[in-house]
Amino acid sequence: MASLQDQLAQLGLAQPISTDTTSHETSEPEISEADQARIAQQDGIVRLRRETKGRKGKGVTTISGLPLTETELKAMTQTLKKRCGSGGALKSGTIEIQGDHRETLKSELEQQGYTVKFAGG
Repeated sequence: MASLQDQLAQLGLAQPISTDTTSHETSEPEISEADQARIAQQDGIVRLRRETKGRKGKGVTTISGLPLTETELKAMTQTLKKRCGSGGALKSGTIEIQGDHRETLKSELEQQGYTVKFAGG
């Protein structure tokens, strides 16, 4: 019975097996152009806002202006949701946390070194 590599070679799909172990380059993860553009437009101030519009009167705290990539924003969303003990979501670069948690979020973000402002009402 032929090996998998032999079968793939017959089909023209074989990938060469590299035995070169000297070229293990570590590089920074690629940042997408959309993330780069979004981060470049920000002024470095994280804004906290309480919103009820379009939510049937239910309030959420939104966090915008974080200079993070999409994957970092997802991790930050999880961290903040656990800190507040409530649900939330990441929608188009803005973190939404259910309920009014502005003070808790402000102290948490300031501990992480961000400049935080309350925005809106």
